[in-house]
Amino acid sequence: MAAMAEPARARTLLVFSHPALERTRVNWAMAETARTVEGVTFHDLYEAYPDFAVDVDDEQQRLTAHELIVLQFPLYWYTGPALLKEWLDLVWLQGFAYGGGHALEGKILACAVSTGARAQAFAGAGKEAGTVGEFLRPFERMAEVCGMRWARPFVIHGADVRTEADLRRQTERYRRRLDTLVCRAAEGKLA
Repeated sequence: MAAMAEPARARTLLVFSHPALERTRVNWAMAETARTVEGVTFHDLYEAYPDFAVDVDDEQQRLTAHELIVLQFPLYWYTGPALLKEWLDLVWLQGFAYGGGHALEGKILACAVSTGARAQAFAGAGKEAGTVGEFLRPFERMAEVCGMRWARPFVIHGADVRTEADLRRQTERYRRRLDTLVCRAAEGKLA
């Protein structure tokens, strides 16, 4: 009996952005999980650029070498951390990512986020008055402008109130999601 072939895996860049990793259980666990997924290159922006001096050429080369780009970050004040914004502003330039540049065209962009608030807070009513999808719309629009395909985001809500057992379930769910994205992206499909 012939052995089953391993599924193809897309070259995946996971851009991790958390300014205070020592103060987070959920993002630390998500990061550790992401590092175990075959085909994923883990890139920690705050480790690479503690002074915010982003190496644009290096980052652009890193982006072009991967088919799937995953941005992992905590949702802070309804957006990503400051260094992630700086990285996007400096690296995803006109002439490279859009406006005559096609380096990201056809690639897939996904976000993996955590929130401090519970899921009910993002049900479109209440204090936050919006869904996580609405807060991630600028990232989705960036993908569109750059000719990328947008994958459904992964979200862990209530980061501060997760039990250890629940956190293990959530990070296993994240591992499965990343694994599916990596395999589906290699097939040219979204998950």
